[in-house]
Amino acid sequence: MAASAGASAAAPVAVHGGPDNGRPIEFDFSTNANPLQAPPAVLQAVAKAQRHQYPDPSYTALCTAWAAAADRGSDGASMAVSRVLPTAGSSEAIRRLSLAAAQRGRRQVWVPEPGYGDYRAAAQALGLPVRGYASAQALLKGLRSDGATALVWLNEPNNPTGASWPAEEWQAVADLAQTQGAWLALDRAYEPLRLLGSDPVPALVAEQCWQLMTPNKALGLTGIRAGVLVAPRSAPAAVLGAVTGLAPSWVMSAEGVSMLQAWLLPETQGWMVQARQQLRLWQVRQRLRLDELGWLQLDTVTPFWLARPPVPVADVPRRLELLRDAGIKLRDARSFGMPGWLRLSTQPPAAQDALFAAWAQVGGQRSHRQERPA
Repeated sequence: MAASAGASAAAPVAVHGGPDNGRPIEFDFSTNANPLQAPPAVLQAVAKAQRHQYPDPSYTALCTAWAAAADRGSDGASMAVSRVLPTAGSSEAIRRLSLAAAQRGRRQVWVPEPGYGDYRAAAQALGLPVRGYASAQALLKGLRSDGATALVWLNEPNNPTGASWPAEEWQAVADLAQTQGAWLALDRAYEPLRLLGSDPVPALVAEQCWQLMTPNKALGLTGIRAGVLVAPRSAPAAVLGAVTGLAPSWVMSAEGVSMLQAWLLPETQGWMVQARQQLRLWQVRQRLRLDELGWLQLDTVTPFWLARPPVPVADVPRRLELLRDAGIKLRDARSFGMPGWLRLSTQPPAAQDALFAAWAQVGGQRSHRQERPA
């Protein structure tokens, strides 16, 4: 896709789902967070967080635990603790890594389209040209023609589509990036919520990327801004120091430390297995009902996906306003460059039934012929 201009007088503000300045949201389909309540082990850990004192500014115990829990590398070696960099969540990591990349000579940024808006916003705030890509093949073609000194944002599974690339495409992108010296940044925010298949990113490819890990989405605790940035295995110490040095002091709160430590517990991972099973059942119910109502739905491997209601594109914003007035929020995909489409997440049956009833009340009967995009 065509390149966009660099920074303008005012950098764009990324649009997000979730709370807004309206009435309380009763049923929120606009956020990708797990709708299930976090497991007791995590809630207890957060409640017991040592709020009366600063966390260890180096986060040594946390980084050591995450390195120890990581899968062994392609050669069977354990992860070096120095590769685990604490963050205040994915958005802070995106801003920091973008700045570090610019300081280390990256002169353009590639972002998935549709994709998370903070990738583009971070680049434009630094005055870096942004190029969009809609597929692995489009990215490969673009990098071959103009990929030197690039920071490339990747998302597996993708937000907002819930789509996933096969392993061979990941390998092709990594091979090309390595020859060109491009930085690869892999956002893994929704990997714990994968409902179909398994992680397709080969171990050698993952080791080549800056990996963003933010389990607050999977735990349904998005109000706790915390995560880790795993550096590429070959990242020089000077680069690690530069990225670490751009973080504010005590980048993560005491609650964030407690949540990330509890994420590693066996009981938490066992709970995630059960959560994914429940979400699969709810998703089947929700998608079947939307099919009956004439909604066009794209395939997904996650609890969220893109759908287009059977009404004229121009009517969609008003329908969303009426739903919002009823306490139900869906995510308008216009900010992803997809007018008429919505991103919606899997919710419990009671929320689904409320959505279907409200949709009928706002005139959501089938009134527009749908065709699946090529």
